[in-house]
Amino acid sequence: MFRHKGKTRTLKHNLRIATLLSFVAGIVNVGGFLAVQRLTTNVTGHFAFFVDEMLKLNFWMGFIYFLYIFFFFLGSFTSNLIVEIITKKNDRLIYIIPTIIETVILLLLAVFGQFLVEKNPNLLACTLLFSMGLQNSLVTKISNSTVRTTHLTGLFTDLGIELSQLLFYKEKEQRKKLFASIKLRFTIITFFFWGGILSGVLYSSLQLYVLAIAAAILLLGIFYDDLKFKIIMKNRGQIDEVKTDEE
Repeated sequence: MFRHKGKTRTLKHNLRIATLLSFVAGIVNVGGFLAVQRLTTNVTGHFAFFVDEMLKLNFWMGFIYFLYIFFFFLGSFTSNLIVEIITKKNDRLIYIIPTIIETVILLLLAVFGQFLVEKNPNLLACTLLFSMGLQNSLVTKISNSTVRTTHLTGLFTDLGIELSQLLFYKEKEQRKKLFASIKLRFTIITFFFWGGILSGVLYSSLQLYVLAIAAAILLLGIFYDDLKFKIIMKNRGQIDEVKTDEE
């Protein structure tokens, strides 16, 4: 899910990571909005507010919206920077480290988030946007730009295009690829939706501790991926031993 890249990456890998990260993004999206009434998984709306405040000569609020945009960008930049640096040292860890950083951020906000809501809600929003920029860059890099999990605008655009193409693409291979892509879009949208529903239902009782659920899901994803990798490598080792004995 996290380790496969390039030609070794399949639709199954993309579906798994899309399920995991879109569910997390849904939790963060609703939890962040309920906490500070700000969008915390994308920056499209913030850009419109930024321009509006600047035209009103309300430069301080304009600066705040600029910070929202910048921190999402900074998260994306940091994620890829980490990947490029680690690639030169340990290829196995390139996608694990950014995910662990995101997990730590969400755990810290789960614990101290309510304090930030009262004292500095803008810092909370910026930190959540940073973590979502981190995640979006990571999954885009892993999936070769096939999967994006933090916002739905592009997904619904792609889904609309692909559903209309079903009316015209008649060749078996073309339709197979198209159905695979549509399945991926529906998976991301569905799990983003369910993550948001879970966050909304639990927020009244847990407040920002709902972010701990998102962090736990990320940790489970990392442990699952690592365990599966070790099992595969162990099986390959056993197969190689059998081949060596036969020779």
